[in-house]
Amino acid sequence: MTYHLAKLIPRAVSNGLGQYPPLLRQLLFNRNITKVSEVEKFLNPDYEKDLHNPFLMPDMEKAVSRILKAIATKEKLAIYSDYDSDGVPGAVILADFLTKIGHTNFIVYIPHRHYEGFGFNSLAAKKLHNDKVTLVVTIDCGSSDGDAVAAAKKLGLDVIITDHHEVSEPAPKALALINPKLNDQYPFPHLCGAAVVFKLIQAVILRGDFDLPPGFTKWLLDMVGIATVADMVPLRDENRVLAHYGLIVLRKSRRPGIRHLFKLVRGNQSIATEDDIGFVIAPRINAASRMGSPKTAFSLLRATTDETAHEYAKQLEKLNQKRKTEVALISRQLNQQIKKLPELPSVLVFGNPEWPPSLAGLSAGKLADTHQRPAFIWGRDGNGVIKGSCRSGNSVSVVDLMTAVKGELIDFGGHHQSGGFSVEQARIHTLREKLNNAYSELKATATIKQPALMVDCELSLNQVDDALIKTLNCLSPYGAENKSPIFLFKSIISAGVEGFGRGNEHTKLIFTTGQGQLEAVCFFKQPDDFTKPPIAGEKLNLLAQVEESWFMNRHQIRLKIVDIV
Repeated sequence: MTYHLAKLIPRAVSNGLGQYPPLLRQLLFNRNITKVSEVEKFLNPDYEKDLHNPFLMPDMEKAVSRILKAIATKEKLAIYSDYDSDGVPGAVILADFLTKIGHTNFIVYIPHRHYEGFGFNSLAAKKLHNDKVTLVVTIDCGSSDGDAVAAAKKLGLDVIITDHHEVSEPAPKALALINPKLNDQYPFPHLCGAAVVFKLIQAVILRGDFDLPPGFTKWLLDMVGIATVADMVPLRDENRVLAHYGLIVLRKSRRPGIRHLFKLVRGNQSIATEDDIGFVIAPRINAASRMGSPKTAFSLLRATTDETAHEYAKQLEKLNQKRKTEVALISRQLNQQIKKLPELPSVLVFGNPEWPPSLAGLSAGKLADTHQRPAFIWGRDGNGVIKGSCRSGNSVSVVDLMTAVKGELIDFGGHHQSGGFSVEQARIHTLREKLNNAYSELKATATIKQPALMVDCELSLNQVDDALIKTLNCLSPYGAENKSPIFLFKSIISAGVEGFGRGNEHTKLIFTTGQGQLEAVCFFKQPDDFTKPPIAGEKLNLLAQVEESWFMNRHQIRLKIVDIV
């Protein structure tokens, strides 16, 4: 791994931020936050001042008027959300609001990942029409579903789209299309789907006349915070406010489902962090749609009694364990197939009709990371269609690769690092050859240039203490565009290198400091997997983050290894 130390903060800038500790000044400078006004806004998000006017969103007035009419006339409304850890919390937010104002004439429709796939679909529109629905509000989907919106319109359904994905051309002709990416009026285009529907609720409350308790919307922020962190949108501007207050509300959330989820995994809700969202809550929400029905996750988050919450938490945990088991099984099968190859191709393409496409992305990601090359993994969905996911492995753009072989694909989409595709049965057996040929032609022009890892600054092991944690907590929550700081610990000597975990699949280094013993850990890596394998008693350069751990109620400050160089 190549890395470089961040440029030292210029003296003039540092002096301008003189009221802050030197390390904090450097970390802020590394994040391009250098003006006192910017620093104050970043370090002290203000819920009352820092959120933008929801009516700056396109079509907001039309959507609010239509919803208020539906509430006044007690129309049957459908909440139609995506099935992931953004869409499901978004559906909970809208359902909570409607319930609180006494509008109980609504249903929740979350498409089945295996049989319906992503987005608003025409068959769902027909089902909703047959169920006497007259107004549909989508959450985290709909921006590219013009045909389904047109089908709904023919059936007499009004559709309000709330979404944050890219809008297709032409845009769906919905009654209202609320998407912060649609124009430049809204100051911040990077909200997640749940945050967009939260802005809609804010607007409806402003225009309506509801008997709501003061601060009602703040209790919805646990769901907004979960979605904002889980969907990995940039944690700047409005998202930082929503994530910051979302975590505060999550820690004291009165939802039985949240309490029982933490209880089941032996976590501490009162000190929940963004890592708890990323590693505990979001995977279990996503496991519901990957391995069963997304309604299980929705029902957990909306449970009103301890009994039902406990039952749904157990179901989610079971689905998550099943997901882990199946991904591990697919990984073993993939490794067996790779061992049989005479040589490793430039693009890895594997599939099995028995593999669920919902797990293809997880498997492709592992394969691409391990072998540092593109990986395309496919399975067969519930309708018999071959679908797959791909990851770049930090090499060439998978979008460019799929574009080069688009004649082989039914459809495809995504970003340079990851994407999805579907293939005709007759063409699946030649896909590996076609993609590898395309790789040979594209490599020179489609290579993803990976910048060297930016290291925030150099520290000594003796600086890893409570004061450092206090400084780091000022910058949290961490996530996209506000990565957890990485530090260089140079020429240090480890007193021990050992494995831990059920199968010793993790690595731990032990150091002696002025404060006592300090551990550095890395999950799912062996010593030989680092750029320079560590040897006890020998000097090494360590790239690591600093974190607090509360595992098994034992408080510990430790290092989280990024690499050893």
